[in-house]
Amino acid sequence: MRIVLGVSAGIAAYKAVHLARLLTEDGHQLDVIPTEASLQFVGRATWEAISGRPVTTSVFSGVDEVRHVRLGQEADLVVVAPATADLLAKARAGMADDLLTSTLLATQAPVLLAPAMHTEMWQNPATAENVRQLRARGLEVMDPAVGRLTGADSGPGRLPEPEQIKARIDQLLSAAGETGELTGRRVVVTAGGTREPLDPVRYLGNRSSGKQGMALAQAALQAGAEVTLIAGSMDAPLGPELQGAEVVRIETAEQLHQAVRVETERADALIMAAAVADFRPADYAAAKIKKTDDGASPTITLTRNPDILADVVSRRSQTGGPAVIVGFAAETGDETTDPLQLAQQKLQRKGCDLLVLNRVGENLVFGQDSTEIHILAADSVKDRLAGQHAEHVAGTKQQAAAAVISTLSRLLGS
Repeated sequence: MRIVLGVSAGIAAYKAVHLARLLTEDGHQLDVIPTEASLQFVGRATWEAISGRPVTTSVFSGVDEVRHVRLGQEADLVVVAPATADLLAKARAGMADDLLTSTLLATQAPVLLAPAMHTEMWQNPATAENVRQLRARGLEVMDPAVGRLTGADSGPGRLPEPEQIKARIDQLLSAAGETGELTGRRVVVTAGGTREPLDPVRYLGNRSSGKQGMALAQAALQAGAEVTLIAGSMDAPLGPELQGAEVVRIETAEQLHQAVRVETERADALIMAAAVADFRPADYAAAKIKKTDDGASPTITLTRNPDILADVVSRRSQTGGPAVIVGFAAETGDETTDPLQLAQQKLQRKGCDLLVLNRVGENLVFGQDSTEIHILAADSVKDRLAGQHAEHVAGTKQQAAAAVISTLSRLLGS
């Protein structure tokens, strides 16, 4: 989602830094618009470092793009934190004397204002009337928290904690997602690893934590999709951000294969983010395999698991299936071949529409909160994307998920 974070001139601006971090970690595209005076509290370099985007305060910046209007037009949500008494008064009056107030006047997206000021200013009849009028117009004005203010003062007027503001942002975006890019679409996401049992105690598995798959499911939900998450073995628990998704639990690759076949019968898109074991033990021992006194090691014969991604692509060409199929490739590369080359080869071999490359290894990607991906598009869909998708993303798994869902949405929309 595209979020504009306005920051007006109050000491509580330092808290907005943490809020900005929370939003970018969730994968949102964040444009920060500070007022000129607020830069006395938090500098421009801080905002640019956290958002990864240029920061300006003037309507005369980006004139060729008509930026003072475009930011508001393209936003899914505009948040101002802190919103000072001065900012509330300007918003109520419809003033547009800088980039932030111009954006507030131009946007048709939901607006959330988080006030912060001294108690006397919050309780002043002028501020109370401004808040009443803003709420009557449909802008949401949070009540300030009660607590320690600047100096020894205490009372109502404290900026709500960033986590509280973020929770309200999530609710607003979830509501907006009902009319989002994937509204009316059904998306199936696979996540986590598979476990192939050897005996009642042991199994053949992998290092997948399931974090990337969960981030993809969350991003699809935020875009308004009906989501089914097929979850294998995962280190991370399913959080409240996945509320609304149908969850199907599996353990083995064969169980995953069956679940994918069932769930994709009426799906618009499949995202195969699960780390599927390529092999499984050919024989399952009904009792735990014991060490022997002679010191001999058991011989374990492996057999291939079904190629689930190739099967879905094949069935689509014969009997129909998801309009967009996204595969994942976890590659380490070798002495002669770069991971990107291996991923290109896999894309051609599998026949899916998009393939997401993860460069993996010990302490790299698996179980981490950060990732680096390449989104590769098949020749058959490149024209529909017209080069307008993120081909390389390095950041949080939420940011990677947002890029994948944005590309998928563009394909479905075309």
